[in-house]
Amino acid sequence: MESFVSVDRSTGGAQITVVTINNPPVNAMSIGVPKDIIDAVNTLSADNAVAGILLLAGGNGILGGADIKTQGKAWPQDQPKVTDLIRIIDENEKPVGYLIQNATLGAGLEIAMSCRFRIATPAGKVGQPEVKIGIPPGAGGTQFLPRLAGAKTALDMILSGNPVPAEQAAKTGLIDRMVSKENAIEEAVAFMAAEIEAGRLPPRTSERDVQIDDPGIFQAAREQAAKKFRGRVSPLACIDCVEIATKTPIAEGLAYERKRFLECVVSDEAASLRHVFFAERQAKKVPGIGKDNAPRSIETAAVLGGGTMGTGIAISIASAGIPVTVVEPNAQALERGTKRVADTFSGQVKKGRISQTEAERRTNLVSFETSLDAVSKADIVIEAVFEDMDVKKSIFAELAGKAKPGAVLATNTSYLNVNEIAAAAAGRESDVLGLHFFSPANIMKLLEVVRGDRTADDVLVTGLTFGARIGKTAVVSGVCHGFIGNRVFAKYISEAEFLLQEGATTAQVDTVLKQFGMAMGPFAVRDLAGLDIGWAMRKSTAHLRNPDERYSRVGDLICEKGWFGQKTGKGFYVYENGKPTPNPEVQAIVEATAKQAGIEIGEVSDETVIERCLYAFVNESAKVLEEGIALRASDVDLVFINGYGFPAWRGGPLHWADTVGLPKVLAAIVYFNEGHDFWTPAPLLQRLVKEGRTFADWDRENSA
Repeated sequence: MESFVSVDRSTGGAQITVVTINNPPVNAMSIGVPKDIIDAVNTLSADNAVAGILLLAGGNGILGGADIKTQGKAWPQDQPKVTDLIRIIDENEKPVGYLIQNATLGAGLEIAMSCRFRIATPAGKVGQPEVKIGIPPGAGGTQFLPRLAGAKTALDMILSGNPVPAEQAAKTGLIDRMVSKENAIEEAVAFMAAEIEAGRLPPRTSERDVQIDDPGIFQAAREQAAKKFRGRVSPLACIDCVEIATKTPIAEGLAYERKRFLECVVSDEAASLRHVFFAERQAKKVPGIGKDNAPRSIETAAVLGGGTMGTGIAISIASAGIPVTVVEPNAQALERGTKRVADTFSGQVKKGRISQTEAERRTNLVSFETSLDAVSKADIVIEAVFEDMDVKKSIFAELAGKAKPGAVLATNTSYLNVNEIAAAAAGRESDVLGLHFFSPANIMKLLEVVRGDRTADDVLVTGLTFGARIGKTAVVSGVCHGFIGNRVFAKYISEAEFLLQEGATTAQVDTVLKQFGMAMGPFAVRDLAGLDIGWAMRKSTAHLRNPDERYSRVGDLICEKGWFGQKTGKGFYVYENGKPTPNPEVQAIVEATAKQAGIEIGEVSDETVIERCLYAFVNESAKVLEEGIALRASDVDLVFINGYGFPAWRGGPLHWADTVGLPKVLAAIVYFNEGHDFWTPAPLLQRLVKEGRTFADWDRENSA
């Protein structure tokens, strides 16, 4: 069996031997990798000719740490673990160094921290991202990091999970020496040799004391975590572990960390976040489309419409370094759009997210024009005007002749039929797809890539790769009213409104669902988005509504009074002094509509709120899945996590339904159907329960 390491003894008189870790693509600590590194370290340590050992990652220079596929599973008893490797490096008599050339994350950083020397290039990044998958670091990160960089830095890095540039890490004491990217190995070897020959060996990480200026940082961190990580356990475990590092010897700290790690790694939270991790990778794959379908080159872009959505899309594109032209014929709208772009980037400077130079660069990448002729050189054109089919068809009819051959033509419609829009681009139907951004487009992560009946395979692949390039989580959707997200979300919103007519209050519904983990309750969300937007959609699609299905007019009647939510200061809530309070006048509307519909107002339990609203998510999602609108259950989960505030630590609505148990979910839906004619159990859900399967099983059996 080929070894996961290679040894280079050709470093001459320096007597520093280089050991390269080779487990592409990210040199993860898969089964067998720790053993091969240990064998190399032990062999070299017994060699009198070797003065020191320099570890580094092969290939792209990334040391990704633990293999997520092995988490929560038994490790072979005959194989050393990462913790064994770290202990051996830390205790080794001959000094070991690690060269950070690229991202060095998780267990990768823990390995580096167990070394005597940490050397880095300017391209290096370090981080402990474990909290993002529901666990604390489990191989010494919470004990080593505070000993090297101080407790405050350790808390910040571990709780954010975000990588830190090596040059910034060097200022904290985490990095001992910066070297050039061009001659990194030679300079690292020379540095180690000089330090060893001069007897300047830094103490072992395990022998160091923790630097802490303010013990109160832990209580403050817990208070912040309670708000930021509402409902989650692993962030609190991270805080506990770092605090233990300030109070106990290293051996006790490591044992405590390992205990908390093992508790968290088998939790529902960790399983859900691992599900999301793999779902994000799976979403990039489209059954039937192979790697031979290369994406089209996107070097320039154009956006039609200079409103909030259009400029938000342009900001996302410019932030990815792509020149973009915004076409807006209205002079006042163009002026507002220009200001919005400049203000957004200057605001990012004020928040410390980007430099002034970078803000100017991004601002200069956005140009504004009034004529549609300006799209002639763009590789991708994204239409972002208001939701009117006739307007969109007129635009695409013009685009067919004005856009250059091979350009991708995208519509940002939220509900309308992409096939009908594509048909207007006579002769170029295969170039058309939907790119449904979510507002605000420069912030929201979700991008629904809508595949029309005639969308070319390479155009679909281009949509996915373009989405990833501009920092979005791109998910393929088929064509239906509202696509995946808005179609399913409409059922959730309807259930919430029905519950008002049955006795719940806006505050109760919003509070219960927020406690469940939703970013906001449904009524607060609607007020924030603007009630007039949904009202306009409902009016324009009223002819599509089944007259036999229950329909609540509460939202419509609120809008008829001119209450559109936060923008008017009143909606489901009243907004005074920046604080929302339930709008007392809504209750009269609720009671009147309930009486008119023959609905008796009673009491609604919190459990009913959860089941009615969230099982509506599950039931409609199952229909979307069976119809082929969504490729995978995991894709549906990504849509609601990234676009609608469903808690990632619950894994999305369909993963969550699997954890609840599909028989329980279906039984409740059947019960609701018996008492309410608007519930119809999804055939797929019924079939899965009958066959004893889950949505995860469905994915394994039906997706590539």
